Amino acid sequence: MSGCPEVTSLGKGDSLHQQVLASFPLCDMTEEDLTQNPQFCKLLATLAQHVDPTGLTAPLKTELEKAEQKLQSQRCRWLRSESLHTGLQEMIQDHCVRKHHTTLPPDQNMFFETMEKCLLVAQCVRQLDLGDASDQDQPTVLGLTPQHVVDLMPSEKSVQRMRQGLPRQLEKHLKEKCLSFLSYCQPDQENGSEALKTSKLFHLSAQLDKDKKRAESLKASAQENTVLLQRQTQLYLSELTECIRLLQSLVLDHRLKVQTELDKKKLDYFEGKCELVLQKIKTEMVEIQLDTYTPDSIAAHRKIREKLESELKSCKAEKQSVESKLASFEILGKEFEALAEEYCRLRQEMEMKHWALNEFAQYSDK
Repeated sequence: MSGCPEVTSLGKGDSLHQQVLASFPLCDMTEEDLTQNPQFCKLLATLAQHVDPTGLTAPLKTELEKAEQKLQSQRCRWLRSESLHTGLQEMIQDHCVRKHHTTLPPDQNMFFETMEKCLLVAQCVRQLDLGDASDQDQPTVLGLTPQHVVDLMPSEKSVQRMRQGLPRQLEKHLKEKCLSFLSYCQPDQENGSEALKTSKLFHLSAQLDKDKKRAESLKASAQENTVLLQRQTQLYLSELTECIRLLQSLVLDHRLKVQTELDKKKLDYFEGKCELVLQKIKTEMVEIQLDTYTPDSIAAHRKIREKLESELKSCKAEKQSVESKLASFEILGKEFEALAEEYCRLRQEMEMKHWALNEFAQYSDK
């Protein structure tokens, strides 16, 4: 960058950052942004030598000032004519109000009527006058031309008389308005003498200019304070966000450690409680057994158990002998199986016939 040697003369480190931020107060930047982008910081520092804090170059600012001066001149001219016209309208309105409440001299009525007609004619002429248009191409309103309206002007004598008395009446009206404005701006001077009020009027413009400059200074100071407050707010929010992040990490780590300890303590507690419940169950089982089985019943149960075990042993021996016989029968094959089935069938028939004979013998004895 060609402007880098000039940039180094502006300052280094934090001073350069502060100068860049001061040169561009409308930009939403922080020192952290400039620190992370040093080349961009140098570019802004070089650019600050060619533009003002609002972003305008010197030639453009000069042209803007000239345009503002021209606009201010045109505005003053328009305000002068507009205030004069408004003052005349107010004088006519005040006259109409006074005329309805009191009887006014004829010459005064003639003065205000002539002034009102002149104002109406001037307004109509201004509305009908279309500027540089030629007479052939100039459109008309209801076939009227400015000359038709000018013919409605009062007599030259009445207009001349009105013009002679107009400055005095206008000065009187403006003085009353100024005194009213003075009473509004300085209520403590409302009951003062006429000479004191007149003296205060001469200093009212300077006082208003002073108040205006003071208000503009306060406004500029308020804007600077607003920009400074916005920067401080951004820094505060960034620092607060970082603090919240650190606090969250600390809380999370502490919570994990504490949670591990709590889980271990809860596990020990539940293990102890489970062991206690098991011991209680065993105790209840022993108490139930003691309440249910007496020494005599235990001895009887032992005898019954011994008898059942002996019978079970004999049954197992019988089962083993039967299984060995079956195994020997299975060796003989399918023919023996058919003979065995036939033997079973004949045995069942014999048992049935034996039972029938017994029954028949019982009925025969009867």
